[in-house]
Amino acid sequence: MTTSGEVSPHTLHRLSIYLRCLRGLRDSNVLRVSSQDLADRFDLSAAQIRKDLAHFGEFGIRGVGYDVQHLTDRLRNLLGLDRHHPTIVVGVGNLGSALLRFLAMGDSAFRVVAAVDNDPSQVGTSLAGVRIEDAARLTEIATISGAEIGVLTVPASAAQANYNSLVLAGIRAVLNFAPIRLARDPDVVTRSVDLRMFFEELGFLLVRADSATVHATKTMSPGSGD
Repeated sequence: MTTSGEVSPHTLHRLSIYLRCLRGLRDSNVLRVSSQDLADRFDLSAAQIRKDLAHFGEFGIRGVGYDVQHLTDRLRNLLGLDRHHPTIVVGVGNLGSALLRFLAMGDSAFRVVAAVDNDPSQVGTSLAGVRIEDAARLTEIATISGAEIGVLTVPASAAQANYNSLVLAGIRAVLNFAPIRLARDPDVVTRSVDLRMFFEELGFLLVRADSATVHATKTMSPGSGD
């Protein structure tokens, strides 16, 4: 059972965290776990865990806790990890090739079925078992491959045109790594990840921490007070 209300991105993010924690418990042969025990083990909030899971129905029994395997399976189902999502990678430079190799590892639900690039030296080669095709044929390749997810790892100047080609091919979702705000199609789930923003955020926090340290040092130094 699921609620009819909208689920926030923060809740979905936490579901992924809970799933990783549950996998660790399962691998350690833990059969049942309470929300408090789960919180204590992984530095989480028991109240938040219960609130997040309540969006999707009842998973545990009061006083007994959660069946680890059952909850793992339910979260996999909720996150769409119990089925394959054929994926096409657009742009096989440093980031694109790293993502392609990453998705080829293990039993990923997100299986790369095609990749394209506009570098003639790349076209016709294979990476992690995937043949790299000419980006000029993106719409055709995306359609033939049956991909439902597109990953954009192209320069900002090329992102919109490639996004439009994916939409034309019937792609249902796009993960965009290009540092640009796309003109999005309302029927395509689109998420953008700007890695530079995360680094800039870290830089800001480090500057703040340094400023706080300097302020504390001045405050504590002899003669700084009355």
